[in-house]
Amino acid sequence: MTKVLYNIMGITQSGHKEILGFYACESEGSHFWLGGLNDLKAGGVEDILITCVDGLKGFPEAIQSAFPHTEVQLCIVHQIRNSIKHVASKNQKAFMQDLKTVYQAETKDLAEYNLLQLDEKWGHQYPMVMKSWQTNWDNLMRYFKYSKDICRLIYTMNPIEGFHRQVRKYTKTKGVFTSENALFKLVFRAISVIEAKWK
Repeated sequence: MTKVLYNIMGITQSGHKEILGFYACESEGSHFWLGGLNDLKAGGVEDILITCVDGLKGFPEAIQSAFPHTEVQLCIVHQIRNSIKHVASKNQKAFMQDLKTVYQAETKDLAEYNLLQLDEKWGHQYPMVMKSWQTNWDNLMRYFKYSKDICRLIYTMNPIEGFHRQVRKYTKTKGVFTSENALFKLVFRAISVIEAKWK
């Protein structure tokens, strides 16, 4: 049976990364994540300032249910990837140059102005792309309220994706695991080694 492994990474107030939990399941969904988040609460996590997540439907609501005061930041990198695949290859370079003025703006107000400019220029060609940015804007622009040092930590899921690549170095050499427990033991060992490097 094939299973998928999911991890929750936290960044402490001092800026240190920690793996708070890892889970195996057949499929991803908001119900699964609600269980994982409630597991964090049971394990002693009292509050989360802000979370960075991909566009999984129902995920922000699951976070709000478990941690009502937590802000949800949608991953800018995921949003960009989802946008660019709907833009014709001949327009991608120009579109990306204009899009950078939105997510790399110095302030939220400037980002919103540049988003309007982007819509005026490209909205007629790519209405679904622009609708996605406009619909998700509240959860895409959260990072603008924080300092640049904090922004680098919360605007993208790249840190957890980098962690996943490191874990795969340990798991890819094992064709089949005899049990879920055997998988967990190997992953726990990998996490211990990786976290030691972070410290």
